[in-house]
Order: sequence, then C-alpha cells, then structure tokens
Amino acid sequence: MCECDDDWLSLKPVQPLSSQCCGSGCIPCVFDVYQNELARWEEAKARNDKDFLCKKQDKIKDCNTTLIDSETFNPFKLCHIERVTDDTCLYRFDLPRGRSLGLTVGQHIVLRGIVNDMEIHRAYTPVNPVNAEEYFEVLIKCYTDGLMSKYVKSWKVSDTFFWRGPFGGFPYEPNKYGQLLMLAAGTGIAPMLPIVQHITDNEDDETFVTLVGCFRNFTSIYMKPLLQDQSLFWNVTIFYALSKEESLDDLPWSYRERTHLGRINCGFLRHVMDSCRRKPFVLICGSLTFNKDMADCLKSLAVQNESCFIF
Repeated sequence: MCECDDDWLSLKPVQPLSSQCCGSGCIPCVFDVYQNELARWEEAKARNDKDFLCKKQDKIKDCNTTLIDSETFNPFKLCHIERVTDDTCLYRFDLPRGRSLGLTVGQHIVLRGIVNDMEIHRAYTPVNPVNAEEYFEVLIKCYTDGLMSKYVKSWKVSDTFFWRGPFGGFPYEPNKYGQLLMLAAGTGIAPMLPIVQHITDNEDDETFVTLVGCFRNFTSIYMKPLLQDQSLFWNVTIFYALSKEESLDDLPWSYRERTHLGRINCGFLRHVMDSCRRKPFVLICGSLTFNKDMADCLKSLAVQNESCFIF
C-alpha cells in the first residue's frame, strides 16, 4: 500500500448528501456510517497503518458472504413487476437458491436511487413472509412529483438495483401479546403483512389479529387476494376504512360488513376495539399525520403509550 497523501486521500470516506438519508431513523444512518468510517480513516492515517487498505478489502469480502448489509449497498436483480393499483406496483427481486434476506418481522431496507445525478435513499418494508426463500418483494407507490418515484418508474425487469439493511422492526414473539390491533394507511400496510403471515404460518401461535386498512376507495386496496386469504384464518379479522368510497352497495358483498365509509375516527376505532377478543396491543403505520391522528384517538380511548408501537 502506498503512503503518499494522494493514496490516503483516495481512501477518505465521502460525506453523504442530505438526500442520501431516507429519514426513517435507520441505525446506522448513512451519516453514522460516514462518521465511523471517517474516524477509522483518520486513526489509520495518523498511525500510517499499511494494513488499512487490506482491512477494507477484507470487509468488502465479508459483506459479499451475506446477502444484505446495514452499511453497504448490495445489488439485487429485479425479476418481476406486478401492478397492484394505478399508482402502485409490487416489485420482486431475485435471491440465490435456498437463501432469504434473513429479516425479522416488520424490518425495512433502504433503496439507493440516482435521479438527475443526485443520489437519494428511501426505506421500504418487504411484504413477503420473513422466511421466503429465493426472492423478496416490496410494495412501492409512485407519486407524480416524487424523486424516487421518477427513478422507480424507469425500472425494467432484469435490471439491478442496490439495497442495504435491515433496520427497525417490531420485536414480535408468538403468543406474547394475545391480541394485535393493526392500523395501517396505504403502503403502511407493508410491515403488517409479514407479521400476520408469521402468525398464521405458526400453528402454535394463538395471537388474535385485527387489521384496519385505510385506503381511498375499493380499487386502491393493496394486496386484496392476500388480505382475503389471511382473513379466512380463525384468529384474523380485517376491516377497511375507505375515505372516498361513496356507497357500500358498490362493494362486493364480502367486504360490506367489514367496511367503514370515510376516514377512520375515534368512534369507528372504538367499535373495532370492542370487537377484539382481548385487550389489544396496537401497531400503527402510515403518514406522519395518520400516525399522530391514531395516537391521539387511542389516547382518548385510554390506550396507554406502552401498549402501542409506531413504525
């Protein structure tokens, strides 16, 4: 390894841009990774550590033995795109034979995108069961003016995209809570799906699940077939709150009794909680406004903070 200043400068970590933080509270954040790498670089440079480059190369090799890493973006090939609604698709990525990402329920991963020569990062929660092998799937809604949406709209099957993680997650244990009440708005349903499937896949898990999915209308409900299949289990109940749907008569009969027209409110939430078999532990995932509204409603219904988890 060369000792000249130019060689050391070439190894110096590059400070991330603000657009490279996904804003999801990842640990480590890209800025944490940068600060740690910078400290290691400065220490090695001060010691004139000739093994520094070798250590970095060994770390890269170690990362390559795992499918995904919290500090390094790794490539994954897109193998299938399924349109779910007008503005949302399910994207499936290949994994090696017999391998899985190794996530726990509700964990998210971070996508790196390049738009107009600017690097941006966004967090998404895989919706597949955590034990799924040879693939993972993410549900992505594309917005008209979204930077990452512009990037995602350009995707083609067989192209390669870069992810890092996992981060976050809900520390679920079978039979720990007795009853889960899930409140999800739009793509906020993503972390709920692996948890529900984790419960129904385990014959020894007798946790009751009540899921409330909040969408604009019937056509905007994500993952209908999966939700319908899960609702057939003895311990799973699914309700819908459709903010823009005008009449229950326009819905298939199997949805009518479980659908609330309008935004979810404290009255409807009380009705849902009364239908729970046991005192629920509440999971919330949606926009910042939705999360705050749900937390306020639950507080008015005397649900304590320690009985809630917000993704």
